[in-house]
Amino acid sequence: MPKTYSSVWLHIVWSTKLRKPNLFRSFRYDLFNYLKLYGEKNDILVDVINGIEDHVHLLIRLKTTQKISEIINLLKGASSRWVNLNANLEETFKWQNGYGVFSVSEKDIPKVRNYIYNQEEYHKSVSYSEELKRLVI
Repeated sequence: MPKTYSSVWLHIVWSTKLRKPNLFRSFRYDLFNYLKLYGEKNDILVDVINGIEDHVHLLIRLKTTQKISEIINLLKGASSRWVNLNANLEETFKWQNGYGVFSVSEKDIPKVRNYIYNQEEYHKSVSYSEELKRLVI
């Protein structure tokens, strides 16, 4: 095969340090827009990003030359710097060390996009802990 073909889609989730609800509406969507632009500038395809007060979800497309852990570290680092420079929080903003990453088949991309877009509605009835259990199964 003369060329390399790849379609690796990932659903990524990470939470705030100690799951503190400090991703406030007042800056949350500006942060998400910043992350999409940061991704573009750094050759990371962030297809969808959304979240609530204590965690975020992303759908990204990984290139064959990219490593999951490096991409996530770049996104988490850039976003925590952005929050600390722009959000005027009383304490330093930090993300939890870990994350969840789940592969997404091509046929499920619309379903995952919709799920990420509707995080606020979803979390009216499902806790973050329950959500993670459902994603792992």
